[in-house]
Amino acid sequence: MVSEHSEQDAAEPARDAAPGPGAQVLVASNRGPVSYALTPPPSRSPSRTPTSDDAGAAEPAEPPALTAKRGGGGLVSGLSAIGADARAVWVCAALGEGDREAVRQAAARAGADGQREAGGPAGALLDTDDTGGQRVRMLDIAPEVFAAAYNGIANSVLWFVHHLLYQTPLEPAFDADFRREWEAYETYNAAFADALAREAAPGAAVLVQDYHLSLVPALLRERRPDLRIGHFSHTPWAPPDYFRMLPDDVADAVLRGILGGDRAGFLTERWAEAFADCCARVLGARVGRDAASGELTVELDGRTTHLGVHGLGADAEFLRERSRAADVVERRTALRAQVEGRDADATATPAEGTPADGGAADGGAGESARDAGGGRKVIVRVDRTELSKNIVRGLLAYRRLLADRPEWRERVVHVAFAYPSRQDLAVYREYTQEVQRVADAINEEFGTPGWRPVVLHVKDDFARSLAAYRIADVALVNPIRDGMNLVAKEVPVVSDAGCALVLSREAGAYAELGDDAVTVNPYDVRATADALHEALTMDPGERAERTKRLAAAATALPPKQWFLAQLRALGAT
Repeated sequence: MVSEHSEQDAAEPARDAAPGPGAQVLVASNRGPVSYALTPPPSRSPSRTPTSDDAGAAEPAEPPALTAKRGGGGLVSGLSAIGADARAVWVCAALGEGDREAVRQAAARAGADGQREAGGPAGALLDTDDTGGQRVRMLDIAPEVFAAAYNGIANSVLWFVHHLLYQTPLEPAFDADFRREWEAYETYNAAFADALAREAAPGAAVLVQDYHLSLVPALLRERRPDLRIGHFSHTPWAPPDYFRMLPDDVADAVLRGILGGDRAGFLTERWAEAFADCCARVLGARVGRDAASGELTVELDGRTTHLGVHGLGADAEFLRERSRAADVVERRTALRAQVEGRDADATATPAEGTPADGGAADGGAGESARDAGGGRKVIVRVDRTELSKNIVRGLLAYRRLLADRPEWRERVVHVAFAYPSRQDLAVYREYTQEVQRVADAINEEFGTPGWRPVVLHVKDDFARSLAAYRIADVALVNPIRDGMNLVAKEVPVVSDAGCALVLSREAGAYAELGDDAVTVNPYDVRATADALHEALTMDPGERAERTKRLAAAATALPPKQWFLAQLRALGAT
């Protein structure tokens, strides 16, 4: 629903916005820490038969009921770590009709209290009861603008460029449709810049997140030159030759957008270097290194942007505690039953709410001896069906393992979680279907009455993912390109008996974990099959020692510290 503010209003700079008391720390991201679903109204049974006197009578309209769901992650942890006195604000977009209704209701409540909240692209502050006490401004950007910016540009162009995903003989083709979507992306970014400019206190620190908002730092710099602005890229960054696939003006705008910040953050030195190379090649910028910090710097038009590297790590305390919860124990028991062939249907999702196979749901201590282990090895992967995750080649490598090394038949099971992602895009729907097809083909080719080679789950279930981490003998993480990949960092932390990690050299996590992982070229199916065999046959003592080192490296910069490190780099703490 489009509010009283037009799309043009959202695109106009808020240069006259009064700083006011404002927020000292601001985060901007496409997705916020809370989402809303419309609650269906209860069915009503009339207490009496309507009469003619009722004609024309109308009951006052009740606003739709909403159910709030809080999210997690590094940004949520980080904001909780800085304290209430920072007056932090999180600016995000409404992603669906439930979110948009929440913005409308929040704006209406503010108006009733005498406050000015326009809603629409300007957004409204949500009820802190829904957000865990955090101040969250959600923007109701017109659905057609959001869809074009998010699906048309962010996920179908920028994501594809940074992950090197295009089939270049056929795509991309930057035509009139692309230009329409690019204008929407500019409008979308301008709405964020406007909201941040209005919310920020003088000299505030602003952390802008990811490729959805690559234009925001420069737009915000125009509106509020007093602010300290950082941008963080959670994806890889394309090398110059691939990045220049973008239209020249668009490539220029993306780079200049991020360079509008004082700092640009990346998950690895490799991605920071790729960004710097693009700035030099595309913009003619001067690249150097800061003598004191050793950080890369990019100088353009008299301004210098520092490039920081902050390798987001796993939250060990949270993972270890959560992985011992009752629901995880239940799912662990059910997964082990599937692996050992004790489940009547090894493809079924484990029942939720009741322990399977008689396991005790007591947080781990009372797990039955039968559940504590089994004769079969377990290869685990946990991914969304994003094209970059390389799930199909991983399945083909597992098939090659079974074909080339028949001694593993009936002795190993591949537990693969492939949670559907971005199903509103046809290419993702087709990829998800291909994952299912390949898994079915492997089971058809090699399966026996008591052994199902692939146990595939497609329903997202965090507790079940943790259960899989615990029983994993081998973790397969083979993306063709990934900014970090936290699964590679989480499994060693949670694994019950130590886990060998088969890791793509194209994952960002490789920079920190590569020395203790079995490294693979993600395109080489046969080599990946050999790596799986090496991992499955690794000496238990060596596997345990590697797991300790992997877990230590994986938790070196947990989410709270990752967030605070960026604030310190901006001089905000």
